[in-house]
Amino acid sequence: MAGAALLAGTASAQQAPPPHAAAKPFQVTSPNGVRDDHYYWLRDDTRKNPEMLAYLAAENAYADAQLASLKPLQTRLFDETVAHIKQDDSSVPYRKNGYWYGSRYATGASYPILERHKGAATAPAEMLFDQPAMAIGHNFFALSAWAVSPDNRLVAWAEDVVGRRQYVLHVKDLATGAPMADTIANIEPDIVWADDNRTVLYVEKDPVTLRGYRVKAHVLGTPVANDTLLYEEKNDTYQMGLERTSDDKFICIAVETTVSDEQRCAPAAAPRVFTVVAPRRREFRYSSDHLGARWIIRTNKDAKNYKLVTVADADLGKGTAAWRDLTPASDTVFIEQFKPFQGFVAIDQREGGNRMIRLLDDAGASLPVKADEPAYRMALDVNEEPATSWVRYTYGSLVTPTTTYEVNAKTGERRVLKVSPVPGYDPAKYVTERVWVPARDGTRVPVSLVYARTTKRDGTAPLFQYAYGSYGISTDPGVDPGRIGLLDRGFVYAIAHIRGGQEMGRGWYDDGHLLNKKNSFTDFIDVTRYLVAHGYGAKGRVAALGGSAGGLLMGGVANMAPADYKLIIAQVPFVDVVTTMLDASIPLTTFEYDEWGNPAQKRYYDYMLSYSPYDNVAAKAYPALYVGTGLWDSQVQYYEPTKWVAKLREMKTDSNPLLFRVNMEAGHGGKSGRFERFRQNAEWQAFMLQQLGTAG
Repeated sequence: MAGAALLAGTASAQQAPPPHAAAKPFQVTSPNGVRDDHYYWLRDDTRKNPEMLAYLAAENAYADAQLASLKPLQTRLFDETVAHIKQDDSSVPYRKNGYWYGSRYATGASYPILERHKGAATAPAEMLFDQPAMAIGHNFFALSAWAVSPDNRLVAWAEDVVGRRQYVLHVKDLATGAPMADTIANIEPDIVWADDNRTVLYVEKDPVTLRGYRVKAHVLGTPVANDTLLYEEKNDTYQMGLERTSDDKFICIAVETTVSDEQRCAPAAAPRVFTVVAPRRREFRYSSDHLGARWIIRTNKDAKNYKLVTVADADLGKGTAAWRDLTPASDTVFIEQFKPFQGFVAIDQREGGNRMIRLLDDAGASLPVKADEPAYRMALDVNEEPATSWVRYTYGSLVTPTTTYEVNAKTGERRVLKVSPVPGYDPAKYVTERVWVPARDGTRVPVSLVYARTTKRDGTAPLFQYAYGSYGISTDPGVDPGRIGLLDRGFVYAIAHIRGGQEMGRGWYDDGHLLNKKNSFTDFIDVTRYLVAHGYGAKGRVAALGGSAGGLLMGGVANMAPADYKLIIAQVPFVDVVTTMLDASIPLTTFEYDEWGNPAQKRYYDYMLSYSPYDNVAAKAYPALYVGTGLWDSQVQYYEPTKWVAKLREMKTDSNPLLFRVNMEAGHGGKSGRFERFRQNAEWQAFMLQQLGTAG
């Protein structure tokens, strides 16, 4: 690497040219072609290569220098955001197995305390996890799963102190608080107790690909080397998870790909012999739960948007021939998930781009839960005990803070349990809209909008547009403390519900992945052009944001329509699509063939190559860019955005700023802690305000 690459950080760094990585000859070979990749050397799986680390340090130093003048604004944005966060907040407690569980934050704390109360929510608190204390000494800390033993005496949890999502299992005695000697490294955050209160089931990860592939049973006090292997998934295109059914009678192993599921369940009293609910096959998806003497299954069998079916205990394992419909198939209603209760089922579904709740009793009567806004989100909340008529759910929109309700399935009565506090925020000052944008192929794309009532729709406002659009993951509206300051500065914020999600059903996803992936990019661009043409935003004052697979979207948009955006923010972006998908050793690759395609097949190779952001960087003008990554990212490896930035620096013909922020102590989600994401966001927000010419 040229010595000039390390100049950033010196006294003249503000005027110094941006760092440039050396171009080194390398060819990526595949059955379908050979490609030159001069920045392949920036990949180092050990993350110890001095030259690579020096380049990342130079990029960070360059970003520091370019953003130095914005530090006061960054601090102001962060302080404004924190002012909208209730410092000493607590959750709504829920009841399970004789205890009420909840969490609470102390003022200024980055992590919550998790505790429980025996018998009543007002009883004295028993400490489960003092996370502020547990996080001391760690640059990153995440407690991502925990499970209390059936006799309420022990708790097992999964902990990550690196950010690479390679969790470590721990167990402690709740009566004494003393940790047990049992620890198991490199697991998924899926932990389930057997009924004997001595056996913990967990999912072991492959140490290279980080794919969860083995379910094992550990008996407390015995060597981990002696753990019993209960199931191993040989097909490396599948991943897996573990859970107990709603009535706690069964433990189920679920393996899945994008287009296929297979679930096997065993009695929690003796989880040794597992019965397959229905054998896997392509384009067949399902998930099951148990209550009473029947199983309820969500499936796409003869129902593209999913339906619910039931099967009696005696018929489990007999395949789909024994299934009986509980709900009909629908072309307009997409069933997201469900929860069984005694006498009824709560259904979490989507219709018209919104997520809502419907209660279906055993007699077939249906009770929809009402909403009063054009764009909103309902979702089932924690419902641990099925012997109740009350269903807990959350409601929110781009204007209404998240509100926790419970609704009575028999009477329809609703009770507010909590409105998430947002200090200094008045919902009446803002407007939310749902507009439908015609895409270039005639498809109508839903868009959720929010802006201050004082903001004029006259084509002068700065427009900030977000989307994700992959994996069938839908983007739902909600109030964000970090966005309020932008709205108060006159921004219009838009969520483009582009194809690739499932806001409009399974067909919406099918039209936005594999050989239809470019629809996601063109939908996003068409939404931008529509909003500008209809006065929601000013041409030349548009910023776009996407992360992970949404970062792929940003990379594609930057190549396809750079003139439509003043600034593009790409966080942990998946931009080197073909090279990554050719390498089965990279985490996530093999079980994403049905999302992106397998480039070993020529039609997928050619199509992916036609949109892969890294491969399509060209000698042309790009908008201003802010790119973020984490060195320890296991979902999108740090070297993808690093290579992309290096190639952009080599190829782009404009003088617009390109900033690359590398978090050296975190992974895919950035630094841990309640306030850290807002601190990190304040940096690119300040940059965005500068680029769009908005007063701080």
